[in-house]
Amino acid sequence: MIVGVLRIELQLYSPQSLKEKRSVVRKILGRCRERFPVSCAETGLHDPWQRSEIGFVITGSDDESFDALFEKIESEIIRTGLAEICTRSTDIFHY
Repeated sequence: MIVGVLRIELQLYSPQSLKEKRSVVRKILGRCRERFPVSCAETGLHDPWQRSEIGFVITGSDDESFDALFEKIESEIIRTGLAEICTRSTDIFHY
């Protein structure tokens, strides 16, 4: 089994409060869950209202497709127009 992890730090465009930030992050995560076979959650930067860290996890038996899927996820986040990707990191674990 192979596990792929993608961590993305976002600069959010519109929130003026933590409540608005949660709404924006929920929209991004919901859209990615609907379109891709991933598990995802807000994993860091919980208090700043204009920044967020979100994580995505996928499993499979072939890690060649992981990078392509991660790029599609990033493109989808950009396409929403709700945030800009500041940093990105990936890890692949073989079990």
